[in-house]
Amino acid sequence: MTFFEILPCAFLAVFVYMNLLFVTALLRKRNDIVDIAWGPGFLIVGAVSLISASSLHWRLLLSYALVGLWALRLALHIWLRNKAKAEDFRYAQWRKDWGKTWVLRSWLQIFMLQGFFMLTVSYPLILQAGSHKDQLLATDLLGLLIWAMGFFFETVGDEQLRRFKQNPANKGKIMDRGLWSLTRHPNYFGEASMWWGVFVISLGASHGIWAIFSPLIITWLLVKVSGVPMLEKRYQTDPVYREYVKRVSGFVPWKKKA
Repeated sequence: MTFFEILPCAFLAVFVYMNLLFVTALLRKRNDIVDIAWGPGFLIVGAVSLISASSLHWRLLLSYALVGLWALRLALHIWLRNKAKAEDFRYAQWRKDWGKTWVLRSWLQIFMLQGFFMLTVSYPLILQAGSHKDQLLATDLLGLLIWAMGFFFETVGDEQLRRFKQNPANKGKIMDRGLWSLTRHPNYFGEASMWWGVFVISLGASHGIWAIFSPLIITWLLVKVSGVPMLEKRYQTDPVYREYVKRVSGFVPWKKKA
């Protein structure tokens, strides 16, 4: 199948998946399950791509394996983090702000919108499924290295933060150690880097350059929309955090000059 034949199949799969999640969220009365479901949604798009691909070339299999490893680790991490807690503060606040319209707005602004971004970010998988090029290129190795760096930052950053929060002595303190001393959001930087890596790998596919929409969109979401801004808004009145902001980069790892 060609890219334009695979895309509608992926769209339908994501639409059904997000609507099932929406119904589940209504029954459980917590919309933050969409965070756990974010990663596995890419496995569904990837599965559609694999089934629809005219040939299972190694580049598509590699990309699917990398995305799958990221997706499963992230879903497990978020599930373990949230299972004994109340609904995430962002979704709880929206529930209050939206009032009587929260059902419709939840469907549109959380589930359908996230489904749209899921489909666009997974563009490299769909594009590669419609490609027949499988020759090993330098971009494949470069992309794998970029992905590995991103996986390291997200995985290690999440684990460092988990251990920091587990220590009662750190209650009320700001995590500024390890990778968190290089960037205020090593996990977000890692996630964006992984998609840049998948994009670089997809450059070996036919018309692979068009997959650049994927890392651009996920980076924009993390830096400007639902990642960094929403979390940092919560701490904007904390003088300790404001000092942390002066010392440490907000996204790309580097230490600011004193």
